[in-house]
Amino acid sequence: MCGIVGYVGDNKSLEVLLGGLKRLEYRGYDSAGVAVIDPDGHIETRKRSGKLQVLVDNLESDPIRNGSTGIGHTRWATHGGPTDQNAHPQLGDNGKLALIHNGIIENFWALKEELLAEGETFTSDTDSEVAALLVGREYRETGDLTESLRRVVARLHGAFTLLVMHEEQPGVVVGARRNSPLVIGLGDGENFLGSDVAAFVEFTRRAVAIGQDQIVTIRPDSVVVTDFDGQPVETEEFDIAWDASAAEKGGWSSFMAKEISEEPEAVAKTLLGRITDGTVHLSELDPIGDEVLANVDRIIVIACGTAAYAGMLGKYAIEKWSRIPVEVELSHEFRYRDPILNERTLVVSISQSGETMDTLMAVKYATAASAQVLSICNTQGATIPRESHAVIYTHAGPEVAVASTKAFVAQVTALYLLGLHLAKSRGTLTAEEIAENAAELQAIPAKIDEVLVVSQSIKQLAHWMTDTQSVLFLGRNVGYPVALEGALKLKELAYIHAEGFAAGELKHGPIALIEPGQIVFVVVPSPRDPNSLHPKVVSNIQEIRARGARVIAIAEKGDAAVLPFADEVIPIPLAGSLFEPLLAVVPLHIFGMELAAAKGLDVDQPRNLAKSVTVE
Repeated sequence: MCGIVGYVGDNKSLEVLLGGLKRLEYRGYDSAGVAVIDPDGHIETRKRSGKLQVLVDNLESDPIRNGSTGIGHTRWATHGGPTDQNAHPQLGDNGKLALIHNGIIENFWALKEELLAEGETFTSDTDSEVAALLVGREYRETGDLTESLRRVVARLHGAFTLLVMHEEQPGVVVGARRNSPLVIGLGDGENFLGSDVAAFVEFTRRAVAIGQDQIVTIRPDSVVVTDFDGQPVETEEFDIAWDASAAEKGGWSSFMAKEISEEPEAVAKTLLGRITDGTVHLSELDPIGDEVLANVDRIIVIACGTAAYAGMLGKYAIEKWSRIPVEVELSHEFRYRDPILNERTLVVSISQSGETMDTLMAVKYATAASAQVLSICNTQGATIPRESHAVIYTHAGPEVAVASTKAFVAQVTALYLLGLHLAKSRGTLTAEEIAENAAELQAIPAKIDEVLVVSQSIKQLAHWMTDTQSVLFLGRNVGYPVALEGALKLKELAYIHAEGFAAGELKHGPIALIEPGQIVFVVVPSPRDPNSLHPKVVSNIQEIRARGARVIAIAEKGDAAVLPFADEVIPIPLAGSLFEPLLAVVPLHIFGMELAAAKGLDVDQPRNLAKSVTVE
């Protein structure tokens, strides 16, 4: 979860570190810190609890000297509370070594007892300080930073990315990773390390991903990657598909506001080059092959949170179009129930960051069980795509706000493309039917633009609901995952009780929650589709209105049947039943954001959360 950045090069470490941490703060904002080897060859460290700005303000009032070597960290607390002492970097070798860490060292207590017995003194409650002291101890013996880190990581259990530097080796930063992200940035006379490419995209768009159980040593003029045994590793360079401006607010009130405005573009870019003359082309699936896909008899979608709701929508489309049974499972539950997998099972993982630890471990489990694994991801060079047989990138651009919005619509779009590709390869839809559905997809960006204009009225709704303690969301069929997504956004952003229900389940218990004044959002299916269950949803609205609920309906334009029973109607453009969720979800994203803003909460960085969950 934590954000890390490392730099060797010119005398601009602080500029690189603070700029990188600003773009990585979505990964954790309990505390932040930097360490720089100053011109005299000494490590200067500064760290503060709170958000990054606390550290920035401290450095402005009491500067430290710049240097050509440095590491920086923004923390999501695991071991030890968010205090100055527990912030990173942690120090070793009597303050001559600095270390930063993302992840959890599961055997830290046994290692800590060993160090205490040797007379080492601890100044924090973190598992990370154990690693710093161990590397410092090894360095006193070897005098080589890379070898020292190699010896230590061999003893660590758990998930970690470590960056370390020593004042006796200026111009050197060494990193190691296991089950936690690390990417190299390649510059001219300078090199970078980061949790993801956002750390250094301001300075270079050339990058290399670090593989599992690998160590990297960067100097201004060289990059050396080896495995944990010291054997050289071949690496592959890639170009970052966006620039630093894409990760800036650009005048918007928040990153979330910016990213919601980019939802049409996220869908369009995910479609780009994948539909030609009404036919879907996913060359990304070539590593699996059409012959293998044609023999798939079961699909399991694995994901967490918002991505899981995208998977639920994908289930409806893939089953309808390809006639393959689809299950959607939470990644953190999947591998612990001994699932039945074989070579005819296609496992589809969904992760915006490509580093979600629960999903990564589920992918590894599925691969080991001989299943075919396809990933849907938004981040180049991420671990999950590299552990999969194939990947569909969504090309939504960086998503900085912790609560996901544009990634959701991009993931649904990618799943729909997969469904149409499978239908083509299996012959379950005619060419005309595929072209019709492809055209519906291609029309979605313009329709979301319409929703964004209409949905400005939601801000007024949010302002008179600032004292609301509970909001319910109802939907049927493809409206059900939209209801779940709407509820999740309120939990994440506004910190109030919110639940999403399948509307048909209402009478089986949840209707007991309805009391006078209860706010209920209802995702209303199209009345134009005889199979959409529109009359049943209108009946649900009547049932809850009869018990005093206040109903806010999201319904397509011209749906006269819902008008007499809803207190507010948010209209969306006409679309096919499977495509309506891509429109209906947008007002719910806006509502969550606006209600949080109206309550004076931090829209981009909700409490207790981080963007990329890289620990189990």
